[in-house]
Amino acid sequence: MTNKTIKIDPTNEIAFHNGVDYCVGTGRMGLALHEEYQEQLKLVQDYIGFSHIRGHGLFCDDMAIYQDGEYNYTYLDRVMDSYLRQGLVPFLELGFMPEKMASGTQTIFYWKGNTTPPADYEKWTAMVQALLRHLMERYGTEEVLTWPIEVWNEPNLPGFWEKADMQEYFKLFHKTFDAIKAVDQRFRVGGPAVCGGTDEVWIKAFMTYCHENSIPVDFVTRHHYTTEFPKREGHYGYAKLSPQEDGFANLHTTREIIDSFPEYKGLQIQITEFNTSYIPNCPVHDTNQNAAYIARQLSRLGDDNESYSYWTFGDVFEEQGVPFTPFHGGFGLVANGCIPKPTFWTFAFYKELKKAVGTCVYRDDNAIVLKGEDGAYHGIVWNDTLYRTGADFTLCMDIPAEKDVEYFLLTKTVDEKTCNPLKLWHDMGEPANPTEEQNDLLREAAWPLTGGDRLAADAAGLHLEFSLTENAVIYFSCKPVTCKPDTGYDYDRVYAGEK
Repeated sequence: MTNKTIKIDPTNEIAFHNGVDYCVGTGRMGLALHEEYQEQLKLVQDYIGFSHIRGHGLFCDDMAIYQDGEYNYTYLDRVMDSYLRQGLVPFLELGFMPEKMASGTQTIFYWKGNTTPPADYEKWTAMVQALLRHLMERYGTEEVLTWPIEVWNEPNLPGFWEKADMQEYFKLFHKTFDAIKAVDQRFRVGGPAVCGGTDEVWIKAFMTYCHENSIPVDFVTRHHYTTEFPKREGHYGYAKLSPQEDGFANLHTTREIIDSFPEYKGLQIQITEFNTSYIPNCPVHDTNQNAAYIARQLSRLGDDNESYSYWTFGDVFEEQGVPFTPFHGGFGLVANGCIPKPTFWTFAFYKELKKAVGTCVYRDDNAIVLKGEDGAYHGIVWNDTLYRTGADFTLCMDIPAEKDVEYFLLTKTVDEKTCNPLKLWHDMGEPANPTEEQNDLLREAAWPLTGGDRLAADAAGLHLEFSLTENAVIYFSCKPVTCKPDTGYDYDRVYAGEK
């Protein structure tokens, strides 16, 4: 096991935008009518507490909104009410096309979302305006005006937008943008929601179109996935993780393109989807490797981007059909059976950093440390790997502190030994449909190992050591503590036992 030593300077002020809780993804919105969907969402909200939620299928036929010139909001209201009860507001993605409004028959996914332009743009914009007015009437104008709006999803892929027709998408965006602003200029509208591959071409063309047509777009959206092409085997796609720096460099290109237009310089970028793999059956999503990889992502994604929405919060998800097993490589932070995956805790740990309210004093490829306003230190350390190497190491951290002052060190460890429900599921025979007793065991195996220690600073300050096995993620807090035992209580005597 190798060692790495870092020294913390409490006077440092390192730029760190922690947008971990701004938004999270979901499958199509109609899935919100499922009981387990709501149970998984409650678990996520209890421990992480996102502000916004974004999903596909707002206008798909299972939501039943468009009815030959009439609008039916029965299911819409149920879904929106459920989100608001969970402390969430929608990041509205406008799509896909109702069948009776579509210009063609092309669909995508198991649930057949229509991905063709509208046969009549006036009917499309009227539907969008009617939806917004309904929401404003039901939930209040000032509330709904805070809900961001994104036009369509990944139009640079022919599966999501017929022929990946760029000019037709720009037409959709322009007409939709104008229609929304006609309802209320204060709505915030963005696009083009492109994924990787042709993102640089599309972002530049989109900004050029907005520039040439004097469109005051409110923010730019794109997606971010970080694996190579998957290799198919049965129900699964096995994908190799990409080097992290490659992804960060690609994201920065978007920043540079936008800033090259003077009127859009500094415009917000919202990553409305990100994960490692872009397919919902990639086994890496269920692993500790994913958790450690995402830990490093979350330490850097705020450098160029206002927000970054993990795709998705849970595994009630049907793009390629109903999953066969609870651990099927789904996108979610939570496996079916309400079992938190290791990556769930990476998000929970970053939320703890946000709640700490402090200044970032250290950040590198294995650690981020904040000094709280109360003088305590809070941080996350991790050991991410692209492939299995057995590369464990000890991270040593030196922090200035007053001599002889005692500190309470709290740690929460997520690694392959202490928080790995995938392994337990494998060990119990990989049951496709676990019993409730088996699910109880899997949930028990899905919690971090919580530990504590009492440390005394010496003349050199405070010395912390974290043993990071491969793909481990550890949250820690360290703060001064004064012991005030009850009369007659002697912990050392209790611990030693009476002779």
